[in-house]
Amino acid sequence: MIAPSQVHVQPIRGRPTTWVDLLRERTQQRPDLRVCTFLVDGETKEVSLTYAELDTRARAIAAELQSRQVGGNRALLLYPPGLEYIAAFLGCLYAGVVAVPVYPPHPARLEPTLPKLRSITGDGRPQIVLTTTAGLGLAGSLADTLPELCSLPWLATDDLGGELAEQWRDPRVAADTVAMIQYTSGSTAAPRGVMLTHANTLHNSAVIQAALGSSAHSVGVIWLPPYHDMGLVGCILQPLYLGFPVVLMSPLHFLQRPLRWLTAISRYRATVTAGPNFAYDLCVRRTQPEQRMALDLRSMEAAVVGAEPINAATLERFIAAFAPCGFRWGALRPAYGLAESTLMVTASQRPSTVLGKTSRALVSCGRPGLDQTIVIVDPESGLPCVPGTIGEVWVSGPSVAAGYWNRPAETEAKFHARLMNTPEGRFLRSGDLGFVHEGELFITGRLTDLIVVRGRKYHAADIEWTVTGCHPALAAAVGAAISISVDGEERLVIVHETDRHRRHLDGKEITDAIRRAVIEEHDLLVASAVLVTAGSIPRTSSGKVQRFACRERYLTGTLDVVYRSG
Repeated sequence: MIAPSQVHVQPIRGRPTTWVDLLRERTQQRPDLRVCTFLVDGETKEVSLTYAELDTRARAIAAELQSRQVGGNRALLLYPPGLEYIAAFLGCLYAGVVAVPVYPPHPARLEPTLPKLRSITGDGRPQIVLTTTAGLGLAGSLADTLPELCSLPWLATDDLGGELAEQWRDPRVAADTVAMIQYTSGSTAAPRGVMLTHANTLHNSAVIQAALGSSAHSVGVIWLPPYHDMGLVGCILQPLYLGFPVVLMSPLHFLQRPLRWLTAISRYRATVTAGPNFAYDLCVRRTQPEQRMALDLRSMEAAVVGAEPINAATLERFIAAFAPCGFRWGALRPAYGLAESTLMVTASQRPSTVLGKTSRALVSCGRPGLDQTIVIVDPESGLPCVPGTIGEVWVSGPSVAAGYWNRPAETEAKFHARLMNTPEGRFLRSGDLGFVHEGELFITGRLTDLIVVRGRKYHAADIEWTVTGCHPALAAAVGAAISISVDGEERLVIVHETDRHRRHLDGKEITDAIRRAVIEEHDLLVASAVLVTAGSIPRTSSGKVQRFACRERYLTGTLDVVYRSG
């Protein structure tokens, strides 16, 4: 347990208590600051909004919502990444409407994204859909598959005139007013709507500021999906909170050519950025030494690494590749957070590792920030763990959300946990496993991703890292370690994509390598090793593997199988 005295910091006083007040204040202070720039082509074609322009757009959208008497209800936001999405999100805040951001389905690829959209629509029960003029065509595409969504009123916000802004009325929201419903990524279960208040999001913005040392002099470059925690709270709201410019690009443009992210950092002299572990690995694998020579990364002060398990080897490879460009080891900031605590819980001042409970080096995620507490708890007994012992991470503090939308029983179980024999205090059960070493948090895996075979517990991430390194055809791809029940016994199954750039693959050779590596490293038999086509393993919008969805596809026989052993 980390004692509250070690991490308890007084909240910052004298600041606005709602986003409406803060953004109006920022607009008055720096109306001409180009606070948001979007790279339309991912490279040089820019569109920008100043604080004054963004405020006008937000007030116009809010006025239209107020005229439709939507205040206090929920609006589903279906936008591609860009400035119109940001204006619509702020328009909801200005109107007292609860924003529900959702990754928009592509008309040509509806099937993979429909289940999540259907789940969110049914759970969130929005009263209106906000989108762009181009996005209105989506309603026709969804008429047969999602009639409940198409029956709602749809509003194209980019078609609204700026003169509407004069009709805006301050909604007089309070700090405890729900600002947004942030649906979880769905990496370990069906997405749930996390209710975040103005106070939650403003507090977490202060946590991020303190952890990263950001200020009005910072400059951000971001490609992350803008629809939930890391991309929205950390990379859009944070610059607006502090008043520093941010340059944004579509995640698709980054994935097509990772060099675009680094080039933008170099061109705009960025000081802060963020990405999941796989993004840093992708930059190493998809850039050439001669391309790196053109980069100047000396300006970077804080590059957050989070959103998924952090691999020490990935960070070392990234530094080896980009230190010649001026990127410093101390700029890497491994962090830990979750949607249920708005975003950030802990962040490290620099990467450090310890040898974990397996032979894998574990990366420190740092200490908790402003007014936050973490406790490592035995998930079965509810008692705090002995220092250094792995247990479930429990979190408390002002960033912890109000609960799940329309799920009172799950809210009680998840957000109102109490330590055994300790009547004081409520905690958020993260579902993540970890331990504390010398005051710093190390994450080892997910409680729900534990694989238990014959009484022994294994972390899925440990097994997946072993598999990825056992054969060259697997090194540039992703996989999932899952368990299935056969005749009442749990069995291990490995599902792994193959490198799309390799034409001739020997399935038997690869699956034999998987079996050999897992038994040598973990003393565990692989019941079945399945190779699937590149890109076919289900993932969240931020790139995390959805093990539970992969398991379902394995059991239903709907994986795109290239080779199967066992």
